[in-house]
Amino acid sequence: MKLILTQEVDGLGSPGDVVEVKDGYGRNFLVPRGLGVRWTRGGEKQIDSIKAARETRAVRDLDHAKEIKAKLEGQTVNLPVRAGEGGRLFGAVTVADIAGAIAGAVGEGSVDKRRIMVGNPIKSLGSHQVTVKVHDEVDAVVNLNVVPA
Repeated sequence: MKLILTQEVDGLGSPGDVVEVKDGYGRNFLVPRGLGVRWTRGGEKQIDSIKAARETRAVRDLDHAKEIKAKLEGQTVNLPVRAGEGGRLFGAVTVADIAGAIAGAVGEGSVDKRRIMVGNPIKSLGSHQVTVKVHDEVDAVVNLNVVPA
């Protein structure tokens, strides 16, 4: 099945890419979640508009992404969470929590939670490192300090 991706899918492609996937994966996973649409000849215009929008954002944001990276790597972000005995958390720290803490500390609202990569789930207090994909070519490593609320 040929699909046009409307959002970024890890291991498959980015918005505007035409990909060939198995029928069940496309029909049962990608299309219902809005991650892709069926490829048609008329869809070529949609591909062009998606790619044009992505290119204008990429060209405009590359220098700005380097500035954001410098801000992110220059600070330690404190994230207050509820914790129990011995520093264990009630649950895990989510990427939405991290995105909110980064936006509050750095003042950048442009950090998307889908661009934050956490290696292992954060379930304890202390210092952790999180990677933020600011741009396709720019990754920032953020020092996250999880503290009790």
